[in-house]
Amino acid sequence: QVQLVESGGGLVQVGGSLRLSCSVSGSGTIINSMAWYRQAPGKERELVALIWGGNRTDYSDSVKGRFTISRASAKSPAHLQMNILTPDDTAVYYCNANVWTRTRGSTEYWGPGTQVTVSS
Repeated sequence: QVQLVESGGGLVQVGGSLRLSCSVSGSGTIINSMAWYRQAPGKERELVALIWGGNRTDYSDSVKGRFTISRASAKSPAHLQMNILTPDDTAVYYCNANVWTRTRGSTEYWGPGTQVTVSS
């Protein structure tokens, strides 16, 4: 069974940094892509950063130049380095992975979410 485990959220002051991590558990899996989404109170969930293939990445305009998504290999945890944080970055951050398994094919999975709060 595939599960996503997130870590690294918390409280940080404006201008500070946080690093989120997400690992995928489960045997016989192929991880096609991993991403971070976020959802602020009263807002829709939005894509923040995506990594796929040979470490190809994409970012939302609001985080370009401040956030970096990375992973050492296709089976390694994905990290989201968040710098120069602002109150607008306050949200619950969700890890997302598109994972292939022999029993289910390619399926999207979600982590439970981790709270990031940026205080002014």
